Amino acid sequence: MNEVIMTVGQKFPLTIKRLGINGEGVGFFKRNVVFVKGAIPGEEVTVKVTNVSRNFAEAEILTIRKKSPARIEPLCPVYEQCGGCQLQHMKYSEQLKNKRDIVVQAMDKYARDLNPEIRETLGMQDPWHYRNKSSFQVRKEGKRVYAGLFAEGTNKILNINNCLVQKPITSNITVDVRKALQKFGISIYDGKSLNGLVRTIVVRTGVQTGETQLCLVTTRKEFPHKEEFIARIKKQHPKIVSITQNINKEKTSLIFGDETIVLDGKETIHERLGELAFDLSSRAFFQLNPEQTVHLYNEIKKAAELTGKESVVDAYCGVGTIGLWLADQAKEVRGMDIVPESIENAKINARNHGYKHARYYAGAAEDLMAKWAREGYTPDVVTVDPPRTGLAPSFIRTVMKVKPKRIVYTSCNPSTLAKDLNELSKLYNVEYMQPVDMFPQTAQVECVTKLVLKNN
Repeated sequence: MNEVIMTVGQKFPLTIKRLGINGEGVGFFKRNVVFVKGAIPGEEVTVKVTNVSRNFAEAEILTIRKKSPARIEPLCPVYEQCGGCQLQHMKYSEQLKNKRDIVVQAMDKYARDLNPEIRETLGMQDPWHYRNKSSFQVRKEGKRVYAGLFAEGTNKILNINNCLVQKPITSNITVDVRKALQKFGISIYDGKSLNGLVRTIVVRTGVQTGETQLCLVTTRKEFPHKEEFIARIKKQHPKIVSITQNINKEKTSLIFGDETIVLDGKETIHERLGELAFDLSSRAFFQLNPEQTVHLYNEIKKAAELTGKESVVDAYCGVGTIGLWLADQAKEVRGMDIVPESIENAKINARNHGYKHARYYAGAAEDLMAKWAREGYTPDVVTVDPPRTGLAPSFIRTVMKVKPKRIVYTSCNPSTLAKDLNELSKLYNVEYMQPVDMFPQTAQVECVTKLVLKNN
């Protein structure tokens, strides 16, 4: 990479060549990379440099000299300030094309020699109001209580009453909760002084069942006006069947702490996914876009190529969704996760479906895989769906020692996926990659990858 020779405030014309992994347009000025928020591939723009780093620069659009036919007016009134979505200014069909290209770019950068088939992105018919869960930070300005997301690049909360990618019920409940907090004078967390009680409002709804859960994340166990608060919210929203309180005392960007208390109703909500049903506690991981999740899991099932004779390990299993999706065609399923509540949910979900051959264990995937290998257990298929950081190096080493016949790698980060595939390719052929659009209007793309053990 050339040394960046630009200066902040410098203006110049730029042609946008591709989309970056965070949704920004990417151009080249004297062979140096320039990231431009809001620019679309194929556009010719005039930009002003806003930041210069060692290997790249960032710039803002001053004028669009040649507009892309894919450019549209964003529907969200706070799209520019929020930053939660990055692609509302682009036609949805073009979003899908560019998400595939993000996967292509990652492979070209980190695993160029592999050259697998990268298929067209699977999109949605209606790419709006798809998220079943919201997590909005709470802050207070004067006497007003606000709930929303941090405005991009700031510590200021952007009050959001109606998020266009959220299920409407989650937005409605969040608005009524913040109004109730304000009415009863319940103290609100201050991000600077670290004082105050309520820091986050989390709402999750069962898209198929309608059951809805409200979780308030607080800094301590106390909850003044608890009975009045619960009565008001339940009267406004009868579909709420679970109200919980999670305690997070730490100065951290993580939403949840380790302790959760049931304030009213059930500990979990019930949700269906295809022919399966799941019980979900407040902290349990569950896919945020249930409609696309069915397509995603069907792609995982295709890649697993199960005949009823295979043993399957479902690493990073959460509440057991992927493993249970495969269980009807597997001889045995073993799942693991580091969140104990998720494992308890997974056990209940397996029992409710009568899957005695699906068992779940609390612990790190690499530790349990290594332990089972020492006991003589080798799975035929390993399916993984790790966080954005990708697979732990220790897990990759363990899998390459165990050598399952197939690995189905589901990833939400093309860069870490490509890096991990490059390492796994020492023993595995990467047959194909199937991008799936789980989060329309954002730059995120999910990808299911099929890996098959080499003959030697």
